[in-house]
Amino acid sequence: MQKALLQMNVQLSQALSDITGETGQRIIRAIVAGEREPQTLAAMRDRNCKKSAEEIGQALTGTWRAEHLFIVKQSLEMYDFYTKQVEECDAEIDRMYALTRPNWEGGEVKTLPQKKRNSHSKNAPQKQAEIRKHLKRISGVDLSVVDGFGVSLAQTVIMEVGTDMSKFPSEKHFCSWLGLAPKHEISGAKVLKNKTLKTKNRAGQAFRMAAQSVKQADCVFGSLYRRLKSRLDKAQATVATAHAIARVVYRMLKYKVEYEAINVKEYEAKYKEQQIKYMKKKAQKLGFQLIPA
Repeated sequence: MQKALLQMNVQLSQALSDITGETGQRIIRAIVAGEREPQTLAAMRDRNCKKSAEEIGQALTGTWRAEHLFIVKQSLEMYDFYTKQVEECDAEIDRMYALTRPNWEGGEVKTLPQKKRNSHSKNAPQKQAEIRKHLKRISGVDLSVVDGFGVSLAQTVIMEVGTDMSKFPSEKHFCSWLGLAPKHEISGAKVLKNKTLKTKNRAGQAFRMAAQSVKQADCVFGSLYRRLKSRLDKAQATVATAHAIARVVYRMLKYKVEYEAINVKEYEAKYKEQQIKYMKKKAQKLGFQLIPA
């Protein structure tokens, strides 16, 4: 659809951030129905749209060539078909979850924080609230509230890992299985290699995706990533952050405790306190005394 519109010089994708949103869909469906007047099309914008009607109208002055309009029409029909298929798939997933016998009395799920409610993911299930309830009922905790996670990643982790964490004696074993821990190859007390192994573990990939999503986030994991990136490369910082998220999820699933987000300022203050303590200990060991500037 977007390519055909651009070939007609209809710059809808420049005026809207997502042509599959409410405003984009209204305008495209009106174009397919035969409407060509730019201002009439622009008046269909959602009231929350950032662009004004005048700006959108300027982007909707095109050549309206018949062959490109035909492609837009067929593409829209294909989009509707796939949307219907995805909705049916989501309904089937919801039905299968309902058949799964509960292991825990999870209770009601908490309301998502504002930043998570406003997040936009095209691949997220349509019935997110119902899926969250099912996942909490099955696992006993709500993984979707973990920073960097969402319903899709929580679903992937629970389906791949399960809810019985007794098979992993500790967080180290869990992270090693995920492929988020370095494999040390030592010979003669010398470390020859300590890179993480390449793995196709889907749960491990989910934690990496979670780490990628918190790079710029105002959360503890985001702060950790940015601190690690200052002395490591991006790939190493991502794996290390994924490792930290995995340890939190392991404890949630094993001990059935809900996620409580730590304030970033408190985390930074605690880290600074740890660094000062370490530096004082190091200075004392070398025969010096550390004093404030």
